[in-house]
Amino acid sequence: MHKFEMPDWATQRVVARQGSAVAHAGVPASATALVVVDMQRYFLDPGSPAEVPLARAVVPNINRLASGLRQAGGLVVWIRTLFTEEALHSISHFHRILMKPERFEARCAALAEEADGSALWPELDVRDEDLVVRKTRYSGMIQGAGDLHETLRERGIDSMLVAGTMTNACCESTARDAMMLNYRTSMVHDANASLRDDEHAGALINFHLFFGDVVSTEDLLLRYRASARSDDSTDRGDRAVSLT
Repeated sequence: MHKFEMPDWATQRVVARQGSAVAHAGVPASATALVVVDMQRYFLDPGSPAEVPLARAVVPNINRLASGLRQAGGLVVWIRTLFTEEALHSISHFHRILMKPERFEARCAALAEEADGSALWPELDVRDEDLVVRKTRYSGMIQGAGDLHETLRERGIDSMLVAGTMTNACCESTARDAMMLNYRTSMVHDANASLRDDEHAGALINFHLFFGDVVSTEDLLLRYRASARSDDSTDRGDRAVSLT
């Protein structure tokens, strides 16, 4: 996976703005969704025209984080990017201008609803209690992309962890828009992947400077384990009081 370390100068600027390097450490898991972006075969299959090789390397961390958040009471959401006729018309310049015709044809065919390329990567640990949602834009949160925002609000979610691919495209776009919709948003640096280390780092640094936290899988798992131990201790204390 990518080698990444937040530079000191960026951390110092964040601390000067908000008083600490991490803003969302106290957010309860029950109010949090792990949103996993575009971990689909079109983007992970070796030899695919849209292959992001390092996306395969972050699958174990995504699965670990999904398991930890579920156990702590949070929600896991898997996003599938799909090609639709509506999107072809509503963002036609993306399809017709920003892609060569042969790339457009390959992308549309691969990301059709029932196409193999649109399927989630088979090594992902997707559970029945998770949500699988669709989007038709880079950002899963922008108007017209789908119903992710409404779905999260209905479930009382106001905090988001963003993982998946690519760091500097769909993941960053989703995370930025989530923050602007008032979600306490974090990008998980070792559960995101792009094509180059510098692209990955640039997106994460800029996100941290202006939009939210950048955290590691292990730090989040430690946070949720500590929360679970605290809840367990409280439960035991409550039971002890009730027995006296």
